[in-house]
Order: sequence, then C-alpha cells, then structure tokens
Amino acid sequence: MTSAIGARAPRKEDARHLSGKARFVGDIKVAGTWEAAFVRSPLAHARLGAITKPPGMEAQVFTAEDMPDLAPIRCESTLPSYKVSDYPALARGKVRYVGECIAICIAPTRAEAEDLAEAVIVDLDPLPAVADIDTALAADAPRLHEDWEDNLFLTTRHDGDLSEAKARATVVIERSYETARQAMNPMEGKGVLAEWDHRADQLVVHTSTQVPHLIRTGLSECLGLDQAQVRVIAPDVGGGFGYKCVLQPEELSVAWVARKTGRPVRWTEDRREHLTAGVNTRQHRYRITAYADDDGRLLGLDADIWVDIGAYSVWPFTACLEAAQAGGNLPGPYDLGAYACRTYSVATNKPGFTPYRGVARPGVCFAMELTLDAIARAVGRDPLEVRCLNLVPGAAMPYTNVTGKFYDSGDYPAAARAAAQMIDAEGFAARKAAAAAEGRLIGLGYACFTEQSAHGTKVFAAWGLPLVPGYEQAMVKLTPSGTVEVRSGNHSFGQGLETTLAQVACEWLHLDLAQVRVTMGDTGLTPYSTGAYASRGMVMAGGAVSKASEELARRLRIHGAHLLQCDPAETEIREGAVWKGQASVGFAAIADAWYLHPDRLPEDVDTAGLEVTEGYKPDIDTGLFTYATHAAMVEVDPESGRTEILDYVIFEDCGRRVNPMILDGQSYGGAAQGIGSALFEEALYDAAGQPLTSTLADYILPGPAELPAFRLGHSETLSPYSRHGIKGVGEGAAIAPAGAIVNAINDALAPMGAELTRIPATPHRVLAAILDARAAREAAQ
Repeated sequence: MTSAIGARAPRKEDARHLSGKARFVGDIKVAGTWEAAFVRSPLAHARLGAITKPPGMEAQVFTAEDMPDLAPIRCESTLPSYKVSDYPALARGKVRYVGECIAICIAPTRAEAEDLAEAVIVDLDPLPAVADIDTALAADAPRLHEDWEDNLFLTTRHDGDLSEAKARATVVIERSYETARQAMNPMEGKGVLAEWDHRADQLVVHTSTQVPHLIRTGLSECLGLDQAQVRVIAPDVGGGFGYKCVLQPEELSVAWVARKTGRPVRWTEDRREHLTAGVNTRQHRYRITAYADDDGRLLGLDADIWVDIGAYSVWPFTACLEAAQAGGNLPGPYDLGAYACRTYSVATNKPGFTPYRGVARPGVCFAMELTLDAIARAVGRDPLEVRCLNLVPGAAMPYTNVTGKFYDSGDYPAAARAAAQMIDAEGFAARKAAAAAEGRLIGLGYACFTEQSAHGTKVFAAWGLPLVPGYEQAMVKLTPSGTVEVRSGNHSFGQGLETTLAQVACEWLHLDLAQVRVTMGDTGLTPYSTGAYASRGMVMAGGAVSKASEELARRLRIHGAHLLQCDPAETEIREGAVWKGQASVGFAAIADAWYLHPDRLPEDVDTAGLEVTEGYKPDIDTGLFTYATHAAMVEVDPESGRTEILDYVIFEDCGRRVNPMILDGQSYGGAAQGIGSALFEEALYDAAGQPLTSTLADYILPGPAELPAFRLGHSETLSPYSRHGIKGVGEGAAIAPAGAIVNAINDALAPMGAELTRIPATPHRVLAAILDARAAREAAQ
C-alpha cells in the first residue's frame, strides 16, 4: 500500500522518538568529550576589564584574547541606513546584555566546567543601561555601539499617499498597541558538539540547528576555514521555531576550542541560560491611524512601528528582518488602497532578536485585527461583516497588494465566514445575553491573516541580507536493493518532514512509505540547502523531491521497458514496479540490472543512472500565501481578570495538504504558541536591563489546562505556481491567536467600555482595563 500526497500517514520519525531511540546533541557519545560552560555577564552594559583565570586552570579557560583569529559575527545588509554590529563569540571591550558570553570553560563534566566558570573573576565597569525603546531613542541615550550616531539599526519608510483617504474618511481610529518580548522555549535548547577529525582534516560539528548548510558557511567564515574543512551534522532537533536558524556565538566558541585543544567539546543550553541569554523575539510597539467610511470600509492606514531588537544583529537574517517584515505585512489580507508606514529597529541592552514562528506577523496581525474591531464598533457593525467587506475577494485573485505582496490564490472572505459558521456566530448573541443574565461576561473575536511562505531569491535580496536562497536541491536514488533513498539539505525539527518528503516521492514512485528512507541535516551527505525557515520546507524541499522523483520515475520506465521488451510509453509505475498490462518488473529487478548485472541492459543505456539530483523553486519568487481565520470565544472574570477560552476554531487554506494529520499537529502547536503570546508569555526586564523572568516559575507557558480543544476546518485552493499546489503552513497558526483572543476579551468587556491594547492579556492588565474604564465613566458623570 502506498502513502502518497493526501494520506494521513503516521510519522516515520515517531518510532524512534516514542521508543527513546532518537539522537540529540546531548545523546552523542564521542570518546574523550569534555563539557563546556560559559562565564556570562551579570550586567547589561559595562566596560570589560581584566579577566582572571583560576591558577593552574589556565589551559581550560578561554577568553577573546585567546582567540585573535576568531572573527566576530558580522551581518551585513545592503539596505540604506543599516548599521553593522560586530557580535563577538566572546565579549571584547564591553558587554551589551546580561548573559553575554565572556569566557568558555571546559572540563570532563558539565558540573566541573560550571565550577570552573564560577571561579573566573571578571572586572566590569558598569555603564548606564539602555533597557527599552524610549530610553534608547532619547537624544542623550548612551550608545550601545560607540561608532553609531544613535541606537537605531535601521529605519524604513513606505511613503504612500493618504490624502484621498483622509478626505473621504468619516471614521478615524487612533490606537497604540504593544506586544511583549518573548523567549522561544523549544523542548531542547541549543546544543553543539565539535571535534577535529584529523583523518579528514575537517571540523565536524554536531549542532541543534534548522540550517546546517548555513551554519557551515558561518563557521567557516568566522574560523577562517574553507567550507570543505567544515562538516555540520544536525541530529534529531527538539524544536526550533526560528531560534535555531542563526549562527550562535556558543557554536563558534565551542568549535574554536575543539580545534585548538584537539579534543571533542560539547555545550548544551540549560533553561536558565535560554531565558536570560537566548535570543529574544516579538517585542513591538505600534501607533496606528486608520481611515474608514461609515460602512467600515478601510480607506487608508498610517503606521509607526518600533521593534526592540536587542544588542546585536544576528547572522544571516540581521537585526532588521522583523521590522522590515512588519512594515511590509501590516496590511495583511485586506484590500487597502492607501498605506504609509515607518519602522524603527531599536538597539537595547538585551539579547538579540531572532526570527520566531511567524516573523513579525503575530504582531502586525494583532495590531491590524484590533484596529478592524475598533472600526466595527465605531460604525456599529458586526466585526465579521466589516472584515468580509475589507478582505481581498476570491474573484480578485491573483492580487498584488499595496506593499507589493502577490497573493497567488484563495478566497479570504469565504474562510472568515466558514470560521464564523464553525463557532456558531449566529447563535452567539443569544448565548451572550444568557451569560449576562447570569452575571458572566463572554465575548467572540476573530483574526484573519496571510502567511507568506517559501519566498525566494528576489525577496531575500530586496531585504539586503548577506545570504540569499536560490534553488532548493534534493537527491532521490534507487538503492541496489530496490528501495528509495531521499536526501535533502533541509531539516526536520519536529514538523514531520521525513514523512512528508517520503510521501512526495511515493506520489511518483508508488512505493510503500516504509520503502523510502529520508536523510537530512548532514552537509557531508546532502545537497546544498539554506534550510528550514519561513515555511519553506514542504514547498521547496518537497518540490525538489517531487522533481527528482519524477525524473527517477522516467528513468525507471526506460529501464523497465527494456526488461519488459516494450516501449517506455506503454508502461506505468505502480506498486513499486514498472508495468505493461499484466506484466511487471519490480524496482529490485531494475536495481539489480543497473548495479549488479549491467549485461542485461542495452549498450546505449542512459548513463545518468538511478541517482537523480534536481533543483527547484516555485514559478514565482515572491512566495506563496497561505491564509486563515481564527475565531475565539472566551469568558472573562471581572473580579479576578482571568480569561478562559471556551471555544477556538481555525479555518485555513494551505493549498494541497500533503499529510492532513501532520498539518493538524502543526496547527495545534502553532495555536498553542499563539495563546502563550496572547495570555501568558512575557520576558520582563528592569531599568538596569536585568532579566526578571529567568525560570519557568516566572516565565509562564500555557499547559494542557490552559489550552482549548481546537477545532479545525480546511479548504484546498491549490497554488498555480508550486508543485502539487502546495503552500507552506508551518508558521501560520501562531500568527492569529493574540488578535482573536484579545478581540474576544474586548467584546466581553464592551459593556464596561474597557479595551485592551497590549499583550499578554494577563489578569492584571484585564483588571487595569476594567478599572480605567470605570474611572473614565465616573469622571464623565
């Protein structure tokens, strides 16, 4: 039985994960491995003075002075006004955030390495900290980077003409919104094990990453090695979410020490390191003015967006990807004629910013969707109808929006109405009235979004990034035993790519899924790929596997036809064999002829063989657009401020669903992360830049008790520009929950006149909104 595209096939990788046989960085056994621990800065901003190593242990402690040949992480960009920040693997001159690495200590065990790190004495001369956007932008603010004239990595502008929108508008909505800083919290933190292979004259780095080929490039550049001298192997990876798609300073330090000492060295991140020193994400501030008519038709939007980026620019995506994405994606799925936006990437004394599931879109969706609800309240119309009035209609597809985003296919209003039907919006008014009669506050909220997936060369080049993706490559091979091997430079870190790539191969080769073996994550074995990010895996890697499998199928029919003594045009592939009528020759027999008995093949046989490598990218380079509507029903306790999610539905369209079961899992996980953003997660810092949420007792993650029983609905609008009509979906479900949930909270609080504009919507903030509304009413009386 084959398990091709569309089958709810069980995940191939689950067998080893559920049986404890998976192999993460921490599981790898290499003889003579020593463990590493880092001396990290206790201050957010300080001059770095003398570093005193424990007597007799100097050979086990390394500082920047010991590494003059290790270049800093330097992320260039061609965007105007962009400022470069050198990010040293170990601090040089000064430290710029709490947790910045100052020294690396190695010992036979992690406990001994940590004891050694505790014994290192560091002389720090404190400097005033720049702990937030307002402090950073003040005229007299201390400079994080002394050669800069201010604390801005980049400013961008989209100068649209709003004059007509302002003249026609009868409704003007002004709002400010804020989203909290977050940590990403994959189950497995960062980890790296490096060793020098003297036989191969090669640095071998096992690292928990989404982008093994990119990490090889970054390591080779900073270490001054030819890329052929660096092999990066990503074993099983326990979650990434964007956190593991940049070059980490710890990877550099560990790799340098392993080469210097000649011994294998490993470092694995603990949870406290992650929460204090790991790169951060999500912290946005918006100031929006929306212009609409009496029907709620959005005529124009004027926006300022600030992003608290942290101290350094990460490689290769820079410190500016978040703000640039925010400015380009704020209009979302809406038919907006006039748009102006300015974005500011602000440097502060916090860990750097890395792409996180959704990259800016959770913030822009939150801001846009709350603005749509504010317009609906102003004109006295149902929020769903205002959305459907403004969403790009299906008849307009394909559609190029005001910021140049090319929406390839779909029907956005239909998805919104489907979500409303799933959550029984028609019956909600009666339910709300019944709850009110019982003294309970319930509310209904929506959020719509688009997710730009698998965007390619032109898009990344326009962002000015130092590394631009091109054609994704994959190799598909018929082995001598007649099974199929797929090799992809992409990587799986929980999204089931081993299974779905195998399903794509089965679409052409008609094998049982168990007969397809998928290899990923090893630069020594796989074709080049920039890796897994931006929901590109299934579109790009899947497309490359599809293209290679199609070619392999063609070759198999040629060889099979010779063995069947017929014309290839008379054959077909099914059930792992080449068939002509009732006669067949199995793949094993074809493999045997090619590899072991070539005497059975003609003299003029095609010498290309049964190993196929193909490159692929979609027919358009601007990305494919998944879209969805989330609808949430909540109850708010006005006495405690607690929010309970009563119902939650997702209706999405990601084109062809390769494995619906895996897609459902992606939606559940993404929505859970979005609920964390909406209600719980916040990385707090004081005015001195000290992290206040350094444990999971302080940084709150949603658990099973806080998550609803998600209900999912799907349509399949195939993209005309990708193989099999597939669109990316990995990031999507994390984008909308904050908008849907806070709109539902605001709907519940509407009788009180209260409104939230900041996330997470903690009980404290809900109560503050209620009290502020009460005070405003009393002041007006």
